Amino acid sequence: MTDTDAAILPAKASWCVVQTQPNAENKAAAHLVRQGFEIYLPRYRKRRRHARRTEIVAAPLFPRYLFVSVAIQAQRWRSIHSTYGVSRLVCNGDAPAMVPSQIVDSLRHREAEDGLIDIDTRARFAIGDKVRVTDGAFSDCLGLFQSATDSERVSILLDLLGRKVRVVLSAEDVVAA
Repeated sequence: MTDTDAAILPAKASWCVVQTQPNAENKAAAHLVRQGFEIYLPRYRKRRRHARRTEIVAAPLFPRYLFVSVAIQAQRWRSIHSTYGVSRLVCNGDAPAMVPSQIVDSLRHREAEDGLIDIDTRARFAIGDKVRVTDGAFSDCLGLFQSATDSERVSILLDLLGRKVRVVLSAEDVVAA
């Protein structure tokens, strides 16, 4: 292969990791796309509670990080450092640290039709495990796990006033004791 042949072959792009400024993943992604880079910002469904309301929002799977595809030999990748919303490009010395493409492919494979990754965040308890309530009227109470009623609620036994009382709570309000 001659030098002319090497110049004709397209440069192979590799995935690198960009650290963004706090809560600036979307801003950094938009500016990187404007510069001609391919980006991948994996997101998942996050339950957000605020003022007695619960809603499901799309949140970054890796807060403050996103993937960018860079052809080191063909693209001006140093411009990534000065892109709005970007803190830095993760590097090994002076060269960007490469991420195996299988990692990005496996994340993309886990996406649902809406582009969000499904993550099962429910705590897995066995019957009789000791649990602690983290929120609500029974906050800081200790109990025993009884069952999962559905994907969002669990049934536990609390020792109240000298007897065991069955209580059904949100699964996110119960942790291992």
